[in-house]
Amino acid sequence: MLQEVYPNIYKQEIPLPNNPLRAINSYIIVSEDRNLIVDTGFNRKECKEAFMKGIEELGIDFNKTDLFITHLHSDHCGLAAALNKEGARIYAGKIDGKMINAMTGIEYWENFNELKKEFDLEKDNISFDDHPGYKYCPKNPIDFIPLEEGDKIEIGDYTFEIIDIPGHTPGHIGLYERNKKIFFCGDHILDRITPNIAFWGYEQDILAVYFESLRKVYDYEIDYLFTAHRNIFTNHKKRIDELFEHHKNRLDEVREIIKDKKMTVRDTAANMHWDLRCSSWEEFPNPQKWFASGEAMSHLEHLYSIGEAERTNENGILYYKLKNER
Repeated sequence: MLQEVYPNIYKQEIPLPNNPLRAINSYIIVSEDRNLIVDTGFNRKECKEAFMKGIEELGIDFNKTDLFITHLHSDHCGLAAALNKEGARIYAGKIDGKMINAMTGIEYWENFNELKKEFDLEKDNISFDDHPGYKYCPKNPIDFIPLEEGDKIEIGDYTFEIIDIPGHTPGHIGLYERNKKIFFCGDHILDRITPNIAFWGYEQDILAVYFESLRKVYDYEIDYLFTAHRNIFTNHKKRIDELFEHHKNRLDEVREIIKDKKMTVRDTAANMHWDLRCSSWEEFPNPQKWFASGEAMSHLEHLYSIGEAERTNENGILYYKLKNER
């Protein structure tokens, strides 16, 4: 369903079949000269059909249209290569744009086999074939215009600034219209649900990076937060406070799990609370085991980074334990 949510800005919900997120909000900003689409949905038939329905309803010409990708997840960039082929120009952040193109090759996904061992997920008999990122990402590299903090995109009466908001992914970016006080934030801040903060490598404490990005946006003047999932909302400061409280509770939960004995990432995730209709870890769909373990890992690594937890590697499997002095 297409809905005008602000002058010349339309939201359409793209269904995400068999996914807990249910749908993604794709936005279309129209003007006489050029149009801008924000995010696309998965690279799958159901998403493309829903996406094209809104495009056709607005009479969008792809040769006068740009696509802005907030970040690398396949529910946001899945149709990018197809739109590229139709004539749309693609904007993406420098970091995530490169990673999107890396995702079109098998080497990127084979690295998940190493993570599977480190996380202790081999006992669950899953593979990257189960991952929606692998199944529904673009299958061909995209020709994209790389963006960084401070760059501007002008569409009609709107002048959007590129804002770096890493955390949910290493190179997540958003669009801020300072005069209109509107912000397209992708998955950086969501209403009712919490963005998944996963593990992206040992070179950074990604949870600390996410916290820093939340603090950055906290002081912005925002009247409308156009999010990628669930509701558009207005009180971003209240929601950011709630997200900080959520992760404080998450960290306390993880501390309790690893307090008395060393635990693998997978076993830590299995003992955490998740809002899924599953009575046990064994009932988790395999894709959700990937996401849950990634989030457990980001919190374990944060505790390790701030000196509260010990990390050991035994036969390729990681173990974490809270330090005794705590």
